[in-house]
Amino acid sequence: MAKRLTKALRGKRRWIGLQVSDCNSRDELEKAIEAIAPSIEWKLTVFEGDKAILNVRLEHLDEWKLNLADPASNIYSVTTSGKIRLVKERMGLD
Repeated sequence: MAKRLTKALRGKRRWIGLQVSDCNSRDELEKAIEAIAPSIEWKLTVFEGDKAILNVRLEHLDEWKLNLADPASNIYSVTTSGKIRLVKERMGLD
């Protein structure tokens, strides 16, 4: 019988709150993120108006922060956390 994968052994993830401009649909935003993504392992979980939440692996977080650090760009990071609830609260999302 295979050993069960426990929570501690699974890959750790972080949530990044994004401020977005010039993206009118989820597809547009996903294509824009693909263009600047430092890794292929990410998921857009929330997109409402000009705010979005991205799920990334912990080991790639520093690279993501560098790519999303410029507030003058169309997509930039506002907050990060290990819990989506905290990111939603900080960004004023449900």
